[in-house]
Amino acid sequence: MIKVLIVDDDKLVRKGISSAMPWNDFNMEVVGEASNGAKALDFLKSQPVDMMLTDLAMPVMSGIELMRAARQLYPELHIVVLTLHQDFDYIQEALRLGAIDYIAKVQLEKEQFEHVLQRIHTRINGLTNTIRKMPSQNEINVHYPNVYALVSQDRKSEHTWPMDITAHEDEMRWEVERNSCMWAAPPSEEDQLFHQLKESLHQVPHSTLLVLSDVHERTWSQIKNWIINYTETSLFYAYNPNNQVIDVSMNEEDTFSKEPQDEDMDLIKQSWFQTPWTHHDSYYNQLMDQFKSLRLHKGQLMGLLYSIVMEWNHLFAQTSLGRIAMIHSFDSWYEVEEWIKQTAASIRKADEQSSYSQEIVDAVKKAVMIVQQDLEQAYTASGLSQQLNISRSYFSQCFKDLMGKTFNEYSRFIRVEKSKEYLLNTNNTIFWIAERVGYTDEKYFSRIFRELTGLLPSEYRQLGRGNK
Repeated sequence: MIKVLIVDDDKLVRKGISSAMPWNDFNMEVVGEASNGAKALDFLKSQPVDMMLTDLAMPVMSGIELMRAARQLYPELHIVVLTLHQDFDYIQEALRLGAIDYIAKVQLEKEQFEHVLQRIHTRINGLTNTIRKMPSQNEINVHYPNVYALVSQDRKSEHTWPMDITAHEDEMRWEVERNSCMWAAPPSEEDQLFHQLKESLHQVPHSTLLVLSDVHERTWSQIKNWIINYTETSLFYAYNPNNQVIDVSMNEEDTFSKEPQDEDMDLIKQSWFQTPWTHHDSYYNQLMDQFKSLRLHKGQLMGLLYSIVMEWNHLFAQTSLGRIAMIHSFDSWYEVEEWIKQTAASIRKADEQSSYSQEIVDAVKKAVMIVQQDLEQAYTASGLSQQLNISRSYFSQCFKDLMGKTFNEYSRFIRVEKSKEYLLNTNNTIFWIAERVGYTDEKYFSRIFRELTGLLPSEYRQLGRGNK
């Protein structure tokens, strides 16, 4: 049973989510509630929790601060974000911190409860390891030359391991986890064991046969733990359905970085949005190398890709440049790269439907990213067109055709959208918010805000928090 903690400063929201959602249908149970991040941490210390649903905007300790603390103290905890609106940057930060999903409360209706829990349950199953079964002889030193491990990248299904491997009185066979099993045999039987295991690869989906050397004098417990760690880290990147046998030494060192830096993640996102990687192999290969060099664990990689999809769709889904299909759970880098290839093809197809050259399409995308990344700067169509080496009139025409708004309309729209997030998720003054979205005159900002929303900023904040 997946134990769930709900964290929200609104008691009605907590009670509503707790009572209305069909938790039992998805093997989940609400074991507690908390009204702020500090109380949530106290609860986590006192009782075991598998999944935490947390609001982002709370007094005492925000949801983001809670996530940072919980990730340090409870790295195995699954976190789902509750948001009042689709607060893009806040959700993005939550995903960066390891959230596996988010729920927009304004869109949460009764008929969607089952769909939401099904999606979350699927993601948890894809990320959670099964209980490790240790053999009774786990401390006996290994006296075999090699150990063979049959590992499936598919963690969602129960596997039937090949039982027709020739038995020998000195042969060992133990299940490591639900997705892996290991064998060992004396030298006289080793070739036969290897060939039988190799022939059985087709019986286990998404499988790899690991041939482990340097196992002598290690305990079975040590070998099993090494297989588990290798499967969760290096094998994620090494798996290839066209090369299903891997020779690996137990003396190999872990090649994973301790913790990805924000600058490294930002560099990947810049390459995704600001280089023509979908149309040029050199840029594509550079992007792939950047991904692989970070050696992110599966959950971290999922969060990074999820935030990229969200940002792309936030920018371009309502334009002629198209949207990216949301990613599903994956079990290997091979699957990730296949998804990226399909995404590149989808983006190319959308670009080709435009009457403009690829160079112009890329220039408009770059202009969008420049404005998005520095809302405090008052960019103009004239300044950007000069920076992109395009005439002002042609840039304005291309921008409107591709983005569906004039540059000035788009600029005002994204600044107001960003100000909405600040209004609902911070207590900063209207003047502070106006400056952060590129307006030095608070009254002018308020007039623009009312033109686009029908409300003054203060009215929008009051109404939004009142609904909450």
